[in-house]
Parts: sequence; C-alpha cells; structure tokens
Amino acid sequence: MWMKSAIVERELGTVEEERRLLKEGVKQFPSFFKLWLMLGQLEERSKHPEQAKNAYSSGLKHCPECIPLSLSLADLEEKVNGLNKARVVLTNARNKNPKAEELWLAAIRAELRHGNKKEAERLMSKDLQVSPQSGILLAADIEMAPPCPLPKTKIKDALKNCVDKARKWFERTVTLDRDIGDFWALYYKFELEHGSKEKQKEVMIKCVASEPKHGEKWQAISKAVENAYEPVEVILKRVAIALSREEHNKL
Repeated sequence: MWMKSAIVERELGTVEEERRLLKEGVKQFPSFFKLWLMLGQLEERSKHPEQAKNAYSSGLKHCPECIPLSLSLADLEEKVNGLNKARVVLTNARNKNPKAEELWLAAIRAELRHGNKKEAERLMSKDLQVSPQSGILLAADIEMAPPCPLPKTKIKDALKNCVDKARKWFERTVTLDRDIGDFWALYYKFELEHGSKEKQKEVMIKCVASEPKHGEKWQAISKAVENAYEPVEVILKRVAIALSREEHNKL
C-alpha cells in the first residue's frame, strides 16, 4: 500500500506527500528495501544528497545484503564524495554478496570512469574466475578489449562472419534469459546497425512477448517517471538509443 500510494504521489508531483508516505512506510516496514530505495531516489531528485545517503545507509542497516541499495549508495558517493568512498561501499557489498555480478560490474565501471584501466582489468579477471559464465561480465570484458585492426582485404569477410556470429550470440542470450531488457536492447541496436527491417521487427515482437523487467539500463529507463506507462516497444527503443549514445561518447 505504502509503495503504490507513494508512486501515485510521485506521478502527481506532490513531493512532500510522497516523502511523508515513504518515511511512514519505512517505519512500518523497515525490512522492505524498495521503500528505502524510493526514499533515497526522492531525496536525490530533490537535490538533497545527505538525506539520500541517510536513506540508503539506513536501508542497508535493515537489509544488509540488498544489492540495489548498495549500488545506489555507491553511485551517490561517487558523485558527491569521489571514487574512494564508492569503492568502500562496493567492497563491503561484494564481501556480503561475493557472486553478485552487478556489484563487480559497478566497481569495474567506476574504475574505468576515473581512468583506472589496470584496476578495472584486475577486478574483471578476479570476477571472471568466480563467475566464468556471467553474460554481463563477458560482454563488458569484450567492450574493454582494445580493437584489433585487420587488413583492408579481410575487413568485408570478417565483418560478415562477425555479424553472423554476433546474431547467433544474441539469439542464444535472449533465449536463455528473456527477462533481461538490456540484452534485448543490445540485440535490437545490433539489428538496427547491421540487419534488415524484418529482423528488427522480429526482435521487437519477441521482446514485447517476453516482457523483460530487469537490466541495468532497462530498469533505469523503464522506472523513470516519464516512462511509467510506456509500452515495452517504446522502452526497447529508448534503451537502444541510450546504448548508442553511450557507445558514441566512448569514441
């Protein structure tokens, strides 16, 4: 009840009532991490970083193994107090959840954002020993690899072979885990760049049927206030655009 009521107030733009409901909610149900998460996000939107930090930290005291709260606190600490503070949060979280690939990925990306590629590579190597079959970590490891130039005469054949292999990889990935929206968005982005309109439509139809709910970028976009009632196909396109922009900014 508390969460749904707070969401309604958020959509109406009545911030004080949303805050009141969430504060009352965490008193009544302190072990329900989503209420702490929503309270912290509200304070971040309101430009109150210290109150947001208190919400995330208080939530972790009641839910010490909660990954979303740890990720939100680490992200806030990095923005407000720098990398070292974020490292502490992520390290503590990984000690409690040693196989949580989201925490490892967050640590790796934090190091990359600050130009610490060697530390990012060290973390990646260590985590792949723990989770060698992690799809999101393997994908990140590929992104981190330096480009391998090819002679011009081989580029065309290599591109064709790579496209075919990549398509098979994407098909296998979304078949194994239909709930990860980021995988569908990467697949759709790939088909926009290398496939036909028929292939793009095919991915779209399969994604809509799968109704994905999870994924780093997917959740960030689908849970944004302005996207609260958008259908799956709209979220898919917006996540694909976000991924393209992110890729462009790296160039």
